[in-house]
Amino acid sequence: MGNNETCPVCHTAEIISGKWTLLVIRDLADGCSRFCELERSLGGISPRTLSLRLRALEAEGVVQRRTYPEVPPRVEYRLTAKGMALVPLIDQMRHYGQEWLMNGNGATPKGAAVPGEGHVEPLSSQPVASGVGTGPKAA
Repeated sequence: MGNNETCPVCHTAEIISGKWTLLVIRDLADGCSRFCELERSLGGISPRTLSLRLRALEAEGVVQRRTYPEVPPRVEYRLTAKGMALVPLIDQMRHYGQEWLMNGNGATPKGAAVPGEGHVEPLSSQPVASGVGTGPKAA
């Protein structure tokens, strides 16, 4: 692929790779939340870190911050459409974790193909030439 500046995977990773960021998005996927609710649901996050993550996500257009003119001020955070588009990614990560990481410490799930075991179909419908890709490469 091209360089990292134009790679959509790299840019997405930059947005979501900060510690706690995916968990903030996960919790906001259930609807709007106040700062203290997020802080409570993300046990262990410091207020400063949560504030930084929310500001960064807001700057990226992933989170919307709404301040109500009340005393004391009430602030709520919610995912934007751009943020909601990340929810299926988090769902896939949840599925991956349940399937591969919580199933006996990374054991292969029952019925899953194991590399090197059994017959594997070629990726294309074209027949694979015999001898191709077998043995050491000639120098």
